[in-house]
Amino acid sequence: MTKNEWQDVARTVLASRLIDAIEETELVPAGKVTYQFSAKGHELAQAILGHRLRQGRDAATVYYRSRPLVLAAGMSYRQAFAGPLANAGSRSGGRDIGVVHHLPNLLGVTVLPASGDVGAQYTPCVGWAQAITYHVNVLENSEWKGAIAVALGGDGSTATNGFWAALNIATTQNLPMLFFIEDNGWGISVPSEFQTPGSNIAENLAAFGNLRIVEIDGTNPEESERIISKTLTHVREGKSPALIRVRVPRMCGHSGADNQSYKTLEQKADDERRDPLTHLRDFLVKKKYFTDASWEEFVLDVELEVKQGCADALAEPQPLVEDVFTHTFYDGKAPLHGGLLAEGIEQILGTDTVEESGPRINLIEAVKRTLDRELEVNNRIVVFGEDVGVKGGVHGATVDLQIKHGVNRVFDTSLSEEGIIGRAVGMAYAGLMPVPEIQFRKYLDPAMEQINDCGTIRWRTNGDFASPMVLRIPVGFSKRTGDPWHSVSGESIFAHTVGWKVVMPSNAQDAVGLLRTALRGSDPTFFLEHRAIQDTSPGRGVYPGDNYMLPFGKARIVQAGSRVTVVAWGEMVHRVIGVVQSGSFDAEVIDLRTIVPWDTEAVLNSVKKTGRCLVVHEDGWTCGFGAEIVATIMQGAFQHLDAPVGRLAPADIPIPYNRALMEAVIPSTVTISNEIERILAW
Repeated sequence: MTKNEWQDVARTVLASRLIDAIEETELVPAGKVTYQFSAKGHELAQAILGHRLRQGRDAATVYYRSRPLVLAAGMSYRQAFAGPLANAGSRSGGRDIGVVHHLPNLLGVTVLPASGDVGAQYTPCVGWAQAITYHVNVLENSEWKGAIAVALGGDGSTATNGFWAALNIATTQNLPMLFFIEDNGWGISVPSEFQTPGSNIAENLAAFGNLRIVEIDGTNPEESERIISKTLTHVREGKSPALIRVRVPRMCGHSGADNQSYKTLEQKADDERRDPLTHLRDFLVKKKYFTDASWEEFVLDVELEVKQGCADALAEPQPLVEDVFTHTFYDGKAPLHGGLLAEGIEQILGTDTVEESGPRINLIEAVKRTLDRELEVNNRIVVFGEDVGVKGGVHGATVDLQIKHGVNRVFDTSLSEEGIIGRAVGMAYAGLMPVPEIQFRKYLDPAMEQINDCGTIRWRTNGDFASPMVLRIPVGFSKRTGDPWHSVSGESIFAHTVGWKVVMPSNAQDAVGLLRTALRGSDPTFFLEHRAIQDTSPGRGVYPGDNYMLPFGKARIVQAGSRVTVVAWGEMVHRVIGVVQSGSFDAEVIDLRTIVPWDTEAVLNSVKKTGRCLVVHEDGWTCGFGAEIVATIMQGAFQHLDAPVGRLAPADIPIPYNRALMEAVIPSTVTISNEIERILAW
């Protein structure tokens, strides 16, 4: 590094240390900052790394002790203070705590939205790394050549699901990713021997294939710069992913509320002796980049700039209360990063008119034909999951798509749902449209951390980042049997997952229209395919054409009626319509089609007409989505009711394996018929 580069590093280290000191000694005691996390002791190696990430398409995922790197990436001192102060000028607009960083590309590196969950930064980072290879090899975009993705994390985070998922993906796919593990010997108050066997993740990974592993003393400027630079070059040249274990002192508590009472006086004194700022000063004076006097002048200059940044942040207004309700979903503002809109690619328009005729196809064939067509018209769509590639999916929705579109666009993954969803988040940040598949609803559970984080990205970053994707999941019981592991429906939990749209078609034609709308949309979307109608007669329909799209939040009136409204979705629609037609009930049957958003207007208008309502669904009784519909009816149409609103749903137990037991749990045609008769007789 040149003299000027070392001075930039020194400025970043000093600024980070001064910001921490002002927060700890002034802003926290005054009650102006409520969450404070110091990077004291971690600054030097982060600053060097940050000043080396200048390719233009580099990305970093960070954690709560990563402010030095974010400063090196271009965050102003005003923004650094405004975040913890929760002012209007903070990166999140006061929505998130100040150490959950994100930063658009200012100096050549994008700081991807951080998470408050330990270890959640790794798989989105590996997704960006895979997107680098996609941009270079598939889209032939030379701007991405030599780019790298870096995940920063503490040593405690190497015990998490996300770390190991990302490590497996990066090494098996030879992706340009660097794991930057800062080991300060502690996880809050827990010493490292409880976090990592032998207290050294680098030694434990020595036998890991296709991974360059190095260790550095993060308090030694010359060693840190030399090894970090060499390792970055190694990864940029595509030789292999790498892991750097950075030994650093934690010269602070875990957070501002932690007094480190669990440390001995000797341990605290050792931390002070290892202060990287002292070592940096001595190194720069020895190199004759500073004299003792010029260093003191430099410190005063940085201090003035930092204090001015603090004053500017303190002078900023509070966020407008009404603004907090924006950016849950795409609302017309294109993000700076994430999805096609951020890349300047406009959405392809379609039609809600059926354009084709021909033989009826089943729902799974409708999904496959839609994916095939959208892969043709949008070269940024990538379809992936367990068994999705060569096998064509365990349900057959991707048969032959890899042969037609190539292994870079339709591919298999390791058996890690965390890895599948986290990777999709990172790919979306990089301008792709991921279409991950999870084989069954229950299998998504290990990825719920990534699911929840993904849904709030647009909101948490005040509209600057987004992660649109279409997550396909077969749900519900099958035509043959059920069981607790493969027959979960679960849409009510998805409906409660902020920032996600939820779709559940009941037939092939709706599947085409809704899937295409999701694939051309700008929000993360759950696309739920009911197993019992994937390849059976009730779900079949004519393929409606390659441009057919249906709007979300618009229910389908399956049958008009005047005496009772019956609301259902998924497979339950077919049970309801069978009962209504065989029993000659004068019922209006509504297929909700989308859960988020759902068509409140259609339901309320129907109930106002009929005066009676029954809601039928397969998800569990307590807090099932039917309860939301009933509550809405009670608020919006109570005076029109001639009978209490009915509800049918399984008891709060898993779906049984034995078919007779399964039929006893799921609303049957008999129970639906009896409940309609009861409501009509009220």
